Amino acid sequence: MTRWVLAAGDFTPLGGMDRANHALAEHLAGAGREVHLVAHRVWPSLAAAPGVVVHGVPRPLGSHLLGAPLLSRAASSVAGRLGRDARLLSNGGNTRWQAPTWIHYLHAAHVPHVPAGVRARAVAATGRRLFLAREREALMRAPAVICNSERTAADVRRHYGIPEDRVRVVYYGTDAHTFGPVASAERAEARRALGLDPARSTAVFVGALSDRRKGFDLLFDAWRELSAISGWNVDLVVAGAGAEAGIWERRSREAGLSERIRFLRFRTDIPRVLAACDLLVHPARYEAYGLGVHEALSRALPVIVSAGAGVAEKIADDFGPLMLPDPVCVEDLVARIRLWHDDPLCWQARAERAGAALRARTWDQMAREIVRIVEGA
Repeated sequence: MTRWVLAAGDFTPLGGMDRANHALAEHLAGAGREVHLVAHRVWPSLAAAPGVVVHGVPRPLGSHLLGAPLLSRAASSVAGRLGRDARLLSNGGNTRWQAPTWIHYLHAAHVPHVPAGVRARAVAATGRRLFLAREREALMRAPAVICNSERTAADVRRHYGIPEDRVRVVYYGTDAHTFGPVASAERAEARRALGLDPARSTAVFVGALSDRRKGFDLLFDAWRELSAISGWNVDLVVAGAGAEAGIWERRSREAGLSERIRFLRFRTDIPRVLAACDLLVHPARYEAYGLGVHEALSRALPVIVSAGAGVAEKIADDFGPLMLPDPVCVEDLVARIRLWHDDPLCWQARAERAGAALRARTWDQMAREIVRIVEGA
């Protein structure tokens, strides 16, 4: 039996890179491999799967910065015990292995803007220096660098000079059952559960509110402008948590937008949130891929996303008019939202076609491509 060691912060089905990590581990276990997971958190059903061995690592105070060196040391220890025949795969720079690494987010490609206090900025700057050093070290020695988009691959080559023959692009997959088209009954139930006004349309933002990378500040300003239009009949729901969540809730109240913007905080039921909505808006300043956008389209939800996001590579050309230029500005965002509002049925039809194409690629297909790269390295 081939033994694998995967080192990543989290293996959960809750979204983003965590969902991709979870899908790969689940595939390996289902294929009969012995899978060692070195992680801060592993989803219970995955931890209980046959062949899965969890090596839990603490994340002191919930801090990625404090948890990173502990994860790296634990990964080295597990790999050493299992010997040279084990297949190793990390996320970015979170180990000191000489083995393939999987890039979900490239620290060198984006400088975070963290306005929430001097202490938060100092911690962010310290963390960035650490993560950049480890990222560089990992990429320089990796025999294969697996990237989640062509955009990420280009960033890896540009920032670190990694030769093209060591860089591989493997796109994420889709759980077509969970993120399939929304039936009318499901939509009605989801809207009732969220308490949405049946007479108004709803746009959704899904993403962390810990810094400005996801672009919620741009969307907030756009929504303030749109809400001032007489007869504007679209509300905004925000699914995401982070250091700035409370700040944005207070600004919303102060701007008189409490009835127009609802903050849901962190949600584990994103498929239902998407089912309740009519449009997803994702004006990210940097997005290596953008699984939330991918999953919204899979649910046949129209999307407005930055053209520079990795996921834009997978979106059909007929969504071009809704794509945001890179960099994004508020005026462009307002224009795209109004364009969607002028003919929502047209954009929904396009989303249905785009979603069908995305659903055709499964998580197992993604995992098989990664297995071929790692076992062939």
